[in-house]
Amino acid sequence: MFSFLKKDPLSKLNKQYSSLLEQALVAQRKGDIRTYSDLSAKAEAIADEIDALKKQS
Repeated sequence: MFSFLKKDPLSKLNKQYSSLLEQALVAQRKGDIRTYSDLSAKAEAIADEIDALKKQS
């Protein structure tokens, strides 16, 4: 009935993905390769979730 009030999980994941990529870029520019690697791995995991949600739809 109130489906318009439900948040779209895909948009939330896209925001998280973009945020992680931006943080990783900043870490890479500062020379913190370990943090860059960790953030990139988290972003890839979120990208996999996004792909899975898109395939379900």
